[in-house]
Amino acid sequence: MKFCSQCGHAVTLRIPEGDNRLRHVCGQCQVVHYQNPRIVAGCLPIWGEQVLLCRRAIEPRRGYWTLPAGFMENGETLEQAAARETLEEACARVRNLSLYTLFDLPHINQVYMLFRAELVDLNFAAGEESLEVQLFDERDIPWSELAFPTIGRTLECYFSDRLERTYPLRNEAITALRT
Repeated sequence: MKFCSQCGHAVTLRIPEGDNRLRHVCGQCQVVHYQNPRIVAGCLPIWGEQVLLCRRAIEPRRGYWTLPAGFMENGETLEQAAARETLEEACARVRNLSLYTLFDLPHINQVYMLFRAELVDLNFAAGEESLEVQLFDERDIPWSELAFPTIGRTLECYFSDRLERTYPLRNEAITALRT
């Protein structure tokens, strides 16, 4: 950040009085510009024993498989964001959303929040951000072609938890060093 969004004056990086972190502070109007993590909301859409994955049509990781997910918008709940992203990326409607995995990614300032959800029906298709959308059995998951560690970890948890038919909320940090 170089300029203040309030008055247009240059900002400097410093620790404001009463704070303990470097922030962008306007030298003219003294507004402190906080930058906070972005929330990614999405779904693990389930149909019987299968899960729905999308092959990404956009960067990053174009061509790799993912769960439908994206950045939460202002004015929506987490559940609304997850359902919207599923509709946008997979043209799929979901119900019975239940928060399942929560991942902290401090190295890229993101928090992933993924819901287990039931597909309403089999009317799904590739949305604008997807090359294709497909249901997968566990044995057919393209593990080496998953777009992000959060997706692989969510699927690992799901298939493990499915054996016991218990789905606890999972909260983990994923660091830049994890592959």
